[in-house]
Amino acid sequence: QVQLVESGGGLVQAGGSLRLSCAASGSVFRRNTMGWYHQAPGKQREFIATITSAGSTNYADSVKGRFTISRDNAKNTMYLQMNSLKPEDTGVYYCNIASFWGAPIGGSWGQGTQVTVSS
Repeated sequence: QVQLVESGGGLVQAGGSLRLSCAASGSVFRRNTMGWYHQAPGKQREFIATITSAGSTNYADSVKGRFTISRDNAKNTMYLQMNSLKPEDTGVYYCNIASFWGAPIGGSWGQGTQVTVSS
């Protein structure tokens, strides 16, 4: 079973940027589509972006043009560059194995990384 460790969150002002990382164990990472998910306070976790092993990407409308997903298969690591952050981007960010269209298909979740955007 793949282990996932998210990092890079923090406190940032609206309009600022953060870069999140997702480190994954095992060869599962390299051959799977991976995704980022956002859980705002009091709300359900929702799809943000996915990236296939070959680098094709898919984004939720709410982050298109602001967030960029990428991956380094040699390092078993995925990234999320978050620009032009808004207060509504506040929440915990998770990564997981995913379908291209955003459904999480990994069996478990990591701890996530907290992002707080102040207005």
